[in-house]
Amino acid sequence: MVDLYPPTRPYDAGFLDTGDGNRVYYEQLGNPQGKPALMVHGGPGSGASRRPTRAWDPEAYRIIRYDQRNCGRSTPHASDPATDMSLNTTRHLIDDMEALREHLGIEKWLLNGASWGPTLVLAYAEQYPERVTEIVIQAVMTSRRSEIEWLYRGARRFRPEAWDRFRAGVPEGERDGELLAAYARLMENPDHAVREKAAANWLAWEDAVITDEPNGVPGMYSDREADARIAFVRICAHFFSNGAWLEEDQLIRDAYKLAGIPGVIVHGRHDMGCPVRTAWELAKAWPGARLHIIEDAGHAGSDAAGHVLRDAIEEFKNR
Repeated sequence: MVDLYPPTRPYDAGFLDTGDGNRVYYEQLGNPQGKPALMVHGGPGSGASRRPTRAWDPEAYRIIRYDQRNCGRSTPHASDPATDMSLNTTRHLIDDMEALREHLGIEKWLLNGASWGPTLVLAYAEQYPERVTEIVIQAVMTSRRSEIEWLYRGARRFRPEAWDRFRAGVPEGERDGELLAAYARLMENPDHAVREKAAANWLAWEDAVITDEPNGVPGMYSDREADARIAFVRICAHFFSNGAWLEEDQLIRDAYKLAGIPGVIVHGRHDMGCPVRTAWELAKAWPGARLHIIEDAGHAGSDAAGHVLRDAIEEFKNR
């Protein structure tokens, strides 16, 4: 994201008690009386950014960011093998967003997210369109099984040696079956060394996928501390081996429900992890959405992508 404003740090932070043993961390930045905007992080399981926000006008926006269940500063953490992952599904995450909105006394908010973030943004907005003012999303994934299949198998045609290492990361007897389910089982192993090795193998593949993209960042996925790596992979494997508990094409099929919600979709032409076709299909199905395909960007974005995102945020701040 392109910097525009001085660094803004939180003025408020706390935990949302979900009532089932989970506590979701959140923080607020900017103007308490400003326009509410929720930042929905990717992954799933990456946790919210801890950097100061510099693309959002701190005088105009009330910015809320939070760590989805079992990652970041939310508890219990997915790096703990005792954490019950059955309580972490797309349905739970939608409910958490709505509970957070009510907890903070917000009537409506702008939603922003990238990568996995758009899956959750769209799932929430299609259920609660009356609670959403605008949507700004980047590097779009809707978590269709076809998209997941591409990311964890189809992309091997460009990096066959890296994919062979990814495949070799599961027990030999499971290599020709459902790889993601095999990784999900490894991430439930009580042996920390087993979980750590599986996480390293998974993240090495994710890193390899974006290696040749414009502005690809070496180690973009694996460059995090040990517990965060384990939590990220455990949550990703849990969600993607279950198709994120969504019907195939659900989010694009139901995009008509977003009619009346202005949307900006920003997607890199060379996004290897989330091919541009998904963003194209979403834009066609969503009345009022504007799609910007950025020619010099991949999954990690670019300065040009950052300028388009910044312009959308500026446009919507006084709407």
